[in-house]
Amino acid sequence: MDQELAPDAASSTGRPFAGREGGPRPADHPAAPFGRIGVLLVNLGTPEATDYWSMRRYLKEFLSDRRVIEVPRLIWWPLLNLVILSRRPQRSGEAYDQVWNKELDESPLKTITRSQSDKLAASLMAADPRIEVDWAMRYGLPTIADRLEALQKKGCERTLIVPLYPQYAAATTATVNDKAFDALKTMRWQPAIRTAPQWCDDPVYIDALARSLEEHLATLDFEPEMVLTSYHGVPLSYLLKGDPYHCQCHKTTRLLRDRLGWPDERLKVTFQSRFGREEWLQPYTDETVKALARSGVKRLAVMMPGFVSDCLETIEEIGSENAGYFMENGGEHFSAVPCLNDSDHGMRVIENVVRRELMGWL
Repeated sequence: MDQELAPDAASSTGRPFAGREGGPRPADHPAAPFGRIGVLLVNLGTPEATDYWSMRRYLKEFLSDRRVIEVPRLIWWPLLNLVILSRRPQRSGEAYDQVWNKELDESPLKTITRSQSDKLAASLMAADPRIEVDWAMRYGLPTIADRLEALQKKGCERTLIVPLYPQYAAATTATVNDKAFDALKTMRWQPAIRTAPQWCDDPVYIDALARSLEEHLATLDFEPEMVLTSYHGVPLSYLLKGDPYHCQCHKTTRLLRDRLGWPDERLKVTFQSRFGREEWLQPYTDETVKALARSGVKRLAVMMPGFVSDCLETIEEIGSENAGYFMENGGEHFSAVPCLNDSDHGMRVIENVVRRELMGWL
């Protein structure tokens, strides 16, 4: 297939240079955009509504992922379909309803991820007009496959996929990459693909966490005696099988503590959101919050460095549920620190990761 002159690429003289075949297309050649570079941000996912059936569809997709639940299928399938999906959608829907963006009729995770994509696009395209930025959800809509196809139709011959997880886990980063490569299997003409690695120890990320925390604490009318860094939990068995997530969470908190110049006892690691009866990574956030209050700690703040965007697990689970645990057990002041989201600090991190991983393509 002949290639046309690249409309958005220029030589050092300012004149456009020919495509790889060296000349323009014939006049009757069908349109075939090319020469662009895609960036696809991928977040965890969200239901489309809070009603029973919307929640059931979302939870079924999420809990059917073999990266997320590694229980043998013969055991897990009947438990999921006959027990969990008959009860959990209603409870989860009620929780989602507490944080739902009523104005846009969507979850805050979707609202924030869209804004992150829009802000990144504005910044990157000003530097290089070949770049196309889009976003997708691993579970729910928009799907990874749909957005990869959309980027390809815009002429993206190369695409960087960015799983929005600072710490790597098979149940998060790996499952995003799995889904992306599943989509590639269906494409006759595949784009070149890069996947962004974790950034748990990136200095820009650590500095953004520190600045965000300091700015939040400055707005409070109390000084926390301790700050917890609460990360989403995974089963302990995943760590024992070689998953690096546990170690990377501790590394992030250690580097953040060093950046703040705080003693060990003022910034601690905990893990939230466990599910089922299996032992998960410890210490558990909810049990730690209760124990601290019972031990006499009156002022506590919790931040969630593993979440790029605020969502049900940060707004409701930490900001409401765990705040309640703290107050019920003797605490007096509690604050949930917002995630980096689409703030200047948050966008600095995402743009830093993307620019680093696009080296050689720009």
